[in-house]
Amino acid sequence: MNKILLILQREFITRVRKRSFIIMTLLGPVLFAAFMIVPIWLATQEDKEVKVIAVADSSHLFVNAIPPGDFITFVYPQNVSMDTLKNQLLRGMYYGILYIPHNIFASENVLLYTVKQPSLSTRMYISNTLKNMLQDAKLIKNNIPPDLIRSIRTSITVGTVRLTEEGKEKRSSSDVASIVGYAGGFLIYFFVFLFGAQVMRGVIEEKTNRIVEVIVSSVKPFQLMMGKILGIALTGLVQFILWVVISLFLYQAAQQMFFPQLSKTATQQALAQNVMEPGAGKNIVETPEKPMNVEENAEAVQMFEALKHVNYPLILGTFIFFFLGGYLLYAAMFAAIGSAVDNETDTQQFMLPITVPLIIAIFVMIKAMNDPDSSVAFWFSIIPFTSPVVMMTRIPFGVPAWQLILSMFLLVSTFIFMTWLAAKIYRTGILIYGKKVNWAELWKWIKYAG
Repeated sequence: MNKILLILQREFITRVRKRSFIIMTLLGPVLFAAFMIVPIWLATQEDKEVKVIAVADSSHLFVNAIPPGDFITFVYPQNVSMDTLKNQLLRGMYYGILYIPHNIFASENVLLYTVKQPSLSTRMYISNTLKNMLQDAKLIKNNIPPDLIRSIRTSITVGTVRLTEEGKEKRSSSDVASIVGYAGGFLIYFFVFLFGAQVMRGVIEEKTNRIVEVIVSSVKPFQLMMGKILGIALTGLVQFILWVVISLFLYQAAQQMFFPQLSKTATQQALAQNVMEPGAGKNIVETPEKPMNVEENAEAVQMFEALKHVNYPLILGTFIFFFLGGYLLYAAMFAAIGSAVDNETDTQQFMLPITVPLIIAIFVMIKAMNDPDSSVAFWFSIIPFTSPVVMMTRIPFGVPAWQLILSMFLLVSTFIFMTWLAAKIYRTGILIYGKKVNWAELWKWIKYAG
């Protein structure tokens, strides 16, 4: 055991002193923080350039009627031909020309002439605005009051509350559970591949440099393999914890610097949602934009509240367990492959059985996000080769304790078995050079070592 600890210490110290480890430890949180902050920052940025669009309305239904947006306005040139408007567009007088045909009721199509490709937000604003206006025009044409239709339209926000076995109620959100589950499952998939490949490359490097011949004269091959696997596992765990701590610090600092009103706004929305009276929503239907804003705000408040009720100790604890369990399981197999070959090129024939279960786990993870209690999600969260990814995806949705315990037990049992099996290959292959190994040869090594 002391020799395993010495090898573990050597692997850990050697790797944490590398410049690549220090750079990735510092750069990783910056990338994670940017991944969280940049989309929010971009969403808050608005185009400051006012786009002037000339309207050529052959139907005469929308003259001086299209409402301007925050950064888009409409002008209505009179007695001007399309050719003249196009020349003015080319001279930069307008951002674009909106042509509305005379048969707009039948065609329901308009044309937007621009010099540059129009932005998606501009197209969507014009499309949604004209759609609402055309719907109102059709209603009026058929003697149906548009206000009556708006009063009938209803948007429902479905809030979810989980009832525990103790009878307690907990706010929940499928969106939050999906995001947390996907993040946990994908991180395990990523780290298993990243650090498992490091184990394989480390074994190949020591074998190629003949360092292993000196090492195995003092320690058993099994001790060398376990020390290397555990040392890299400790390195990965330390790096991950540092990533999480630094990422949270950067995220909080950036939120205070760039989005100081974010938490305040969400709190105000939650308070407004709680004190709203049953009849307070009657005026919302007066304009078509209001229901959408209220629905989006309600969903944002629901997600904000659900984040407070996430069982973070359970999520973090199970993540560490399945990360270590999944890594140790696959690292043993990566170490066995590394001991059987002389260079990374020869590993291709052995990589398929290892990579296929992980790739399948990613596809099942998506299925589990949509239906976490399906039979497919259940079985793949129990099978040890896919359970680290799939079970981590299911946990935020709520998993019975017996399923979680069974998955953990099978993962640990399979890890012990695969380590025993990999050790048989490792102790034979680590000292064999210049020989092309196939699956039949590996089977002989297993029987020979036994």
